[in-house]
Amino acid sequence: MLPDEAAAAVALAVTGSVALADRADAAATRAVPDGAARARLYGEPMLQMPSDLFIPPDALEIFLDAFEGPLDLLLYLIRKQNFNILDIPMAQVTLQYLKYVDQIRLHNLELAAEYLLMAAMLIEIKSRMLLPQRHLELDADGGDPRAELVRRLLDYEQIKVAAYALNAVPQLDRDFTRPQLFVEQSNVPTWPQVDAGDLQRAWLDVIKRSKLTQHHRISRQELSVREHMSSILRQLQSSRFVEFGDLFAGQGGVPIVVVHFIAMLELAKETLIDITQAEPFAPIYVRLAYSPA
Repeated sequence: MLPDEAAAAVALAVTGSVALADRADAAATRAVPDGAARARLYGEPMLQMPSDLFIPPDALEIFLDAFEGPLDLLLYLIRKQNFNILDIPMAQVTLQYLKYVDQIRLHNLELAAEYLLMAAMLIEIKSRMLLPQRHLELDADGGDPRAELVRRLLDYEQIKVAAYALNAVPQLDRDFTRPQLFVEQSNVPTWPQVDAGDLQRAWLDVIKRSKLTQHHRISRQELSVREHMSSILRQLQSSRFVEFGDLFAGQGGVPIVVVHFIAMLELAKETLIDITQAEPFAPIYVRLAYSPA
């Protein structure tokens, strides 16, 4: 075999072994489950991160706390460390505040301008507290240099709590939506179904309401006791004894019966009639009284 032919054979064998190794690696990569892969690139799982991977410094930003202004940041620092808002340790709070402002200045200088104004105020208050002052100057300046800052913080906290309470109220299109119902209208009237039971109940209700509006009229009737006394005497003249109940037969209504009974009592009072009874629970009889001869 010539030297060139031997070299070609060796190169062919090496190429075949490399191809077989690549196929084996590809088969092993496909056999790896997706849970063990760190990521997928063009559909292929990646078992380890590339050594030449470059991530820009500003590719990812994380903001742990977002504040709505300098007072919000200052109130957060005070409440987080349980400081007494009426006795603020200005040195410690000012140092923490300036660290946060430095972080803002690196990313957004325009946003940091408002925070820098508050930082200047904190430094001024801190310097006024460090400088010795006379009692007369303290009285002229209003006492504690932190008083105005405390007042602003308390007002801001009160407004913030009220805003949270107002935001907790359910709002339309945020917490709930108005229900919509489609009502199909037709020109053909639909009458309700009424059966005999409904009609009977309606009639009984009308009768019940009519009884509640009834009126009782009392009429005046003139009755004479003397006339009834004469009637009793005429009735007794035709009979020797008349049973008590027979005297009231055919007298009419209750008023007439009452007057008739009063007339009989008046006759007994004047001893014109006698009312007798033979024994207890026996019939009562009425007769004319005997006049002495």
